[in-house]
Amino acid sequence: MTEHTPYWQNHIDGAWVDGGAGRIDVTDPATGDTIARHALADAADVDRAVQAARRVHLSGALTAMRPIERGRMVQAMGRYLLDHKDEIARTLTLEQGKPLWESRIEIDGAALYFEYYGNQASTVEGRSIPLGADYMDWTEYAPFGVSAQIIPWNYPVEMTARSLSAALATGNACVIKSPELTPLTNAWFARAALAAGFPAGAVNVLCGLGSEAGAALASHRDVNQIVFTGSVPTGIAIATAAARNVVPCVLELGGKSAAIVHEDADLDAFENDIRWGIYFNAGQVCSAMSRIIVHESRHDELLDRAVSVARSLSVGPGIDRPEAGATMGAMVSDAQRDRATGMVTRAEEQGARVATGGRKLNRAGAFLEPTVLSGVTPDMEIAQHEVFGPVLSVLSFRTEAEAIDIANGTDYGLVAGVFTSDLGRATRAARHLRAGQVFVNEWYAGGVETPFGGVGKSGYGREKGREALWNYVQTKNIAIRLKG
Repeated sequence: MTEHTPYWQNHIDGAWVDGGAGRIDVTDPATGDTIARHALADAADVDRAVQAARRVHLSGALTAMRPIERGRMVQAMGRYLLDHKDEIARTLTLEQGKPLWESRIEIDGAALYFEYYGNQASTVEGRSIPLGADYMDWTEYAPFGVSAQIIPWNYPVEMTARSLSAALATGNACVIKSPELTPLTNAWFARAALAAGFPAGAVNVLCGLGSEAGAALASHRDVNQIVFTGSVPTGIAIATAAARNVVPCVLELGGKSAAIVHEDADLDAFENDIRWGIYFNAGQVCSAMSRIIVHESRHDELLDRAVSVARSLSVGPGIDRPEAGATMGAMVSDAQRDRATGMVTRAEEQGARVATGGRKLNRAGAFLEPTVLSGVTPDMEIAQHEVFGPVLSVLSFRTEAEAIDIANGTDYGLVAGVFTSDLGRATRAARHLRAGQVFVNEWYAGGVETPFGGVGKSGYGREKGREALWNYVQTKNIAIRLKG
């Protein structure tokens, strides 16, 4: 399948198949044009995929081999993605809207997950527990079995790689529900799994509506573990359905993340954090730096710098932006763009000021100007709720304690940041900020090796790093009474 393929199918039990719910149009958000149609799965398709994965799990095909062998297969999937990087990146840009150079970065990141977790496969070890001379006791880690993974549209390649690589490395079989807005690129994971030698049914990929296929997958009695990234309401619905079957979940539900910028911060360097923190992928990032809480003595200077960064960006079709630089593509859909502009309008009505941007571009496509809002107060909707777009809110503070209170004053708790040259101040803030990950002096510091996840309504469970492996295994204890 290529970007020019007019019709894309689901992959169930090693075969490309149609969907019981018909077909869905896939649109290029930069033009509004339909670029392909994709098979749309129904509940019966979901059941076939789950049963295929269950059969693979029960056969022992993944658990009988040495973990290092399984790890090599996982790594081979990453190499497959890199071998097809240009083709995947073009398709990703056309279906999602991000600049072509950002798509290439996403493919590189996806491959890195397979490399990292492939290396980790043989390190998931149990331990011996001493119980005296008459017993031998030890623990083993067993895969849950069928891992259901419901993927978001903002990073359909990297987010799939993040969960799929860890699940396969620990011996689980997987059913992936790709996002209906950006389903095309997920096809490469099915192809990569077969090329790497995984048996048919180990990786199943299907596109379906959340209300039908997603709900059927989350409530399926033969699913043993669920990974979901998306909105809070959908996460609650999935967790509720899973609880009825006593199935554990990993939920990553977004955030309203804040950067605290103290008076001694390096604002020259911070301009780069603004560029990456809120305008990368048009702000459609769960851990985006959507709020800046700046000391009142540096407020005006920082606001001017933020406006300068926003105005420096060239906004247009991602396919026309192959080289890394000050560019931004379309948002994923007109509806997503209109939601963001609506929140900006309401912020103005509540007293905020649009320092720059805030309007859709006068052209076809789901484009929104890079936006900076000033005069934002903590009680405003724009300061409390996730925009999921290129909209930066600037707030001010006087005292260290006030800054932390503002940062912690939402229902979310995914990531946070503090920018200062005072290590003691940074450490105090890191310990008091209510977030699963805290960046100091660089937004998005860390990598595939560092655990990621939230508190509060940002969800629970951890992805990335070794911590993620424990999402996909359960501890078994074996105790033997030795004969004298």
